[in-house]
Amino acid sequence: MTTVTATQVAILAAPETTASTLYGMFDLFGSAGRDWELLMHGRTGTPLLQPLIVSRDGRGFRTRNGAWIEPDASLADCKAPTAVCIPDLLVVPGAVLEGHYDPELAWLLDCHGRGALLAAACTGSLLLAESGLLAGQDATTHWAYCDALSRQHPEVCVHAHRALVVSGEGGRLIMAGGGTTWIDLALFLVARLVGVDEAMHLARIFLIDWHHEGQQPYAALTAARQVEDALIGEAQVWVALHYDTHSPVAGMVRRSGLTERSFKRRFKAATGMTPMDYVHTLRLEEAKQILESGDEPIEAVAEQVGYADPSFFRRLFGRRVGLTPRAYRRRFRGLRLTLQ
Repeated sequence: MTTVTATQVAILAAPETTASTLYGMFDLFGSAGRDWELLMHGRTGTPLLQPLIVSRDGRGFRTRNGAWIEPDASLADCKAPTAVCIPDLLVVPGAVLEGHYDPELAWLLDCHGRGALLAAACTGSLLLAESGLLAGQDATTHWAYCDALSRQHPEVCVHAHRALVVSGEGGRLIMAGGGTTWIDLALFLVARLVGVDEAMHLARIFLIDWHHEGQQPYAALTAARQVEDALIGEAQVWVALHYDTHSPVAGMVRRSGLTERSFKRRFKAATGMTPMDYVHTLRLEEAKQILESGDEPIEAVAEQVGYADPSFFRRLFGRRVGLTPRAYRRRFRGLRLTLQ
């Protein structure tokens, strides 16, 4: 009889880790090869993956959310996993991580050097960036952290709209966006390590719906957060109330007292966006709220947020959000009504 050896997948745990992602990954990986046989044939199958929770010293600890984590091993005890998963880290966007995770970073580099796949969920990609492995590579993270990641690591090409990114030599650096996109990441790893059929089995067992649209539809106006330039900050406050007027950029320029060229240069330096892009973003965020909460015609929504041409509004919305206005309403209005 042939003995099947389970592939080891280490899941890195830290006090900033959220238990839902950590143990969600643990359960999904543990189900591979085991539970489909149980459901279909009434007998437990052979586990194909061995999930292992690994922490700096291997001792139990309580997370910031209050959950108790009991690791299986320390970093020193887990030398050569086939894959390493980094769950999300509950940290402030833009927080300085340098010096806080040195043992974990050294371990990740060692594992990668030994040929391991490194997969980061949500803000776990911040550790990959700190390690230097993402230099010159494509990456993604939770939409609220994309701007901060780009500022702190300009050598990384951040794709804010993508729910899953595979990069690095041999595709051994894998990242998922925010929230429950860790499930996409876990399924992708199962497909890589075990096979597509088993990944499909898990999708059916856990009733998983792949995040086809990416994460951009969930994003809020995080780029508005800037406090360094008071003059531009005042312009942002004004345009937040007047974005639906005719020529809001010209209005900001007049109020600033600067020349148009100087204002646009200063605005871009402070926010990372041109004034017009910023206005578009404000308008589209308001359009999202209207689409979620009401049933006005798309033409009326366009006019309400400042677009006289509904066709332009539809094209811009689709390009920026990744869904048409109608598809966005279908997807999110039902969710809002359910949660109210």
